[in-house]
Amino acid sequence: PGKMEELEHTCPQPRTTLTEPAIFMQDTSCDCRAPHEKLTIEQAKHGTPVDRPVRVYADGIFDLFHSGHARALMQAKNLFPNSYLIVGVCSDELTHKYKGFTVMTEDERYEALRHCRYVDEVVRDAPWTLTAEFLEKHKIDFVAHDDIPYSSAGTEDVYKHIKEAGMFVPTQRTEGISTSDLITRIVRDYDVYARRNLQRGYTAKELNVSYINEKKYRLQNQVDRMKEKVRTVEEKSKHFVYRVEEKSADLIQKWEEKSREFIGNFLELFGPDGTWKQMFQERSGRMIQAFSPRSSPSSSPTREVSPSRSPSPPSRWASARNSPPSSPKGASASISSMSEGDEDEK
Repeated sequence: PGKMEELEHTCPQPRTTLTEPAIFMQDTSCDCRAPHEKLTIEQAKHGTPVDRPVRVYADGIFDLFHSGHARALMQAKNLFPNSYLIVGVCSDELTHKYKGFTVMTEDERYEALRHCRYVDEVVRDAPWTLTAEFLEKHKIDFVAHDDIPYSSAGTEDVYKHIKEAGMFVPTQRTEGISTSDLITRIVRDYDVYARRNLQRGYTAKELNVSYINEKKYRLQNQVDRMKEKVRTVEEKSKHFVYRVEEKSADLIQKWEEKSREFIGNFLELFGPDGTWKQMFQERSGRMIQAFSPRSSPSSSPTREVSPSRSPSPPSRWASARNSPPSSPKGASASISSMSEGDEDEK
């Protein structure tokens, strides 16, 4: 039991919480005095000894740390049921010598790795080519990297001897993203990013931009701002026109409804069978009745003849009026006789 406690104490376990960054390796994180038995990949996949986890090593530059890096480390961490992931980060000196200039400094790259959730430990100033002494010193069981041959430092594949020793475990690259891709995007759109940083307050000297280019970029920024204002005005105008059209359609609809209502009321009042015609006919009938005379009775009562007065004989004028002449000669004879009678009366 005492020996087991010593092994558990000297061999750190994987992180169980993510509230703290990964530790930096000082010398080695596994100082157990017991023999560090060699494991095969099949043994590690089926389970590890209870005294320690499987120690997996992954190295790289990790410049502009991105999701492709994180996914590779995630795969390395989950290769076995109980893994302790050690990540080696090469220094600026080695990287500039064998690969090229980096965007981030070595300290920035170290810190980026420490805050990746899959990393248990970070090795600073990691070697470019892994030696047997380095693997033994850090008690490394397996090395994880993508399977593409990595030619560098005068060799066709820096991981060739690791593969031959049966300690290499491949991971898959994430297509579509890499540090080189990100740098290519920046170089391709250099003018855009230079203008962006000038607009954000960086000086031409900080951006290593010439005086002429600085003025050109600032002029382009002003033109872009003017274009943006024009687009804003256009959008507002379109919105205003849309609102006017919407209001106009609403007003037209209301006007049509009111027009139909007005026409209906007009026809109801002044139409052929409207209320106004009926009222006019009623009033016309009353006025005609008021101004027309009352009709006389068909037979008037006969006057009674007074007994004291006898009817006078009819005069010749009356008889002449009442009896029309039968012929012209008779008419003239009657007229002459009437005149003679008048003279006799005189």
